[in-house]
Amino acid sequence: MKTNVYDENQSPDVPQHNEKPEHQKTQEPAKAVSSKWLIAALLVLSAVPIVAGALRITELVGGAEITPDNARFFASPLPVVLHILTVSVYAILGAFQFSNGFRRRRPGWHRAAGRFLVLCGLLAGLTGLWMTLFYPWADGTGELLYVLRLLFGSAMVVSILLGFAAILRGDVIRHRAWMIRGYAIGLGAGTQVLTHLAGVLIIGPPSELSGALLMGTGWVINLIVAEWAIRKRS
Repeated sequence: MKTNVYDENQSPDVPQHNEKPEHQKTQEPAKAVSSKWLIAALLVLSAVPIVAGALRITELVGGAEITPDNARFFASPLPVVLHILTVSVYAILGAFQFSNGFRRRRPGWHRAAGRFLVLCGLLAGLTGLWMTLFYPWADGTGELLYVLRLLFGSAMVVSILLGFAAILRGDVIRHRAWMIRGYAIGLGAGTQVLTHLAGVLIIGPPSELSGALLMGTGWVINLIVAEWAIRKRS
């Protein structure tokens, strides 16, 4: 129940101090709509690699024919299965962490989901690094792509750890910035589908070098967008 804050000599036409300014009232619905579109875009971007991962797990569970392309996964299935499951949860659940309204209405859910996402993100990054280091190289994988996977996989893990350390110190701004960077790297596979498609349409089937550059471009695009979003929020 609202209390009356009028003074005896104050006109009843003067607005109460606990009312929000008019420009804030108009901004809130716009921000809510913007958050919904952002979440939808992130989910769409995640869809193709998630479906590809689901098909890979189906292949492993169903005992598909072993070929040179999948032999490394059959030889050691645990890392790739863990990677697919954790990165899928990280991509889907992480998208909803960008909802400002949801964070305000259910801060407990945001914190609990955030802790779970730290675990999923770290497992996704570490299993990705393990596969890069220990799986035999697939056809078309050269030294440049090998280095890029190590670089961005390590950057994802470090970003998540720095974001988690920041929130333990109560530094929300740095926490948000590092978590956005980690999520952007984790979502790289979605953007790489687009960069690869663009590359095929423009220059034809990629070579070992151009394929690596297209993969790297996907990660770089995501990080550029992440840095723009961080500076826009600050």
